[in-house]
Amino acid sequence: MTLEALKTAKRVIGIKQVAKAVKREAATEVFIADDADAKVVEPLETLCTEQNVPVSRVSSMKELGTACNIEVGAAAAAAVK
Repeated sequence: MTLEALKTAKRVIGIKQVAKAVKREAATEVFIADDADAKVVEPLETLCTEQNVPVSRVSSMKELGTACNIEVGAAAAAAVK
């Protein structure tokens, strides 16, 4: 899935909400911003690996926030079923 597709997909935004979606096996793909704090996103990346959820990197939190149609940056977002 691309960032363009994320704009219209059903999604959740934010580290906590994305982690919840991954845990309940609702996430189909996770997007993580490269400029997000590593301490915050590393546990999410580990969780995605354990649950076999694909992870795509996005260059910035601002770009990910824009793709999610919000006015602030986002560290993580996920497309959900």
